[in-house]
Amino acid sequence: MMRVVCLGAGYFSQFHLDGWHRMEGADLVGISNRDRSKAEATGVTVYDTLADMLAEAQPDILDIIVSPEGQADAIRLAVKHPLKAIICQKPFCTSRQEAREMVALADAAGVPLIVHENFRFQPWYRTIKASLAAGDIGTPLQASFRLRPGDGQGADAYLARQPYFQTMPRFLVHETAVHWIDTFRFLFGDPRAVYADLRQVNPVIAGEDAGTILFDHADGVRVVFDGNRCLDHAAENTRCTMGEGLFEGTGGTLTLRGDGSVHLRAFGALDERMILGPDTSGTFGGDCTYLLQHHVVAALRGERPFENLAADYLTVLDVEDAVYRSAETHTKIDLTV
Repeated sequence: MMRVVCLGAGYFSQFHLDGWHRMEGADLVGISNRDRSKAEATGVTVYDTLADMLAEAQPDILDIIVSPEGQADAIRLAVKHPLKAIICQKPFCTSRQEAREMVALADAAGVPLIVHENFRFQPWYRTIKASLAAGDIGTPLQASFRLRPGDGQGADAYLARQPYFQTMPRFLVHETAVHWIDTFRFLFGDPRAVYADLRQVNPVIAGEDAGTILFDHADGVRVVFDGNRCLDHAAENTRCTMGEGLFEGTGGTLTLRGDGSVHLRAFGALDERMILGPDTSGTFGGDCTYLLQHHVVAALRGERPFENLAADYLTVLDVEDAVYRSAETHTKIDLTV
């Protein structure tokens, strides 16, 4: 059994805790949060501090579910303990430099540090990846995703769920589109260039909440991320996929719908067939939080290599930085130099 402890009891921690409770081979043995009452509400054994929890619970895995401002101190303390792995939520650290420092600390301690970037674990993207590898759409040429969660209108946008969204100086890309930077890497490899046009639609939001990003990938693949948090799409739960996608090749097209289903249409055909049914998980993003946690446990058992090691995730941060530089300078940024 892997002994697991969690740092943080904010909004998103509910999905982490649910995943660990359901995880075969893992035992959730502690939680710590600066507001103790929130930790107590989880029903998990509460510790006053991270230091107490690491010393007394003797965990194998630390799951960090706090904002970037608290992550580095937690990692600095955690690497001094005999952990088998540290998982850290995104956005990862407060800067690229700090992220590199945390990677170096974890490497020196010999502790795998995994960024909790879970969208690539959503069932629809795993299905799309397998379909691409099988050659179902021939040679991929183009892909696009339209982010349309519909949760960004009005003066009270995000206040009920994640109020800090309103004050983030960098929002759409840093908090949200970064999911797709990583997912597009998962599907097509590292981008070679980016061009971005970002804007603010809702004036109560400090950062950008809409924009278009063009990614150049290898072999001539072009990917477009078209995001606007003020608009919605046709789905009972607009936060299931948060939008709709097309993945197009010389032999056909894969369509991702807002219910999580994936459909394949052959080139020149009118009919399509469903290769993945609608999401029935009843939880966030096709249960991607649990699926990432399950992946980490499986990797610790030697069943597969780790995905989203923090050292590799530094590339995502570099691409994110290039996106903002492109928007600021109105130029296409070459990522190969």
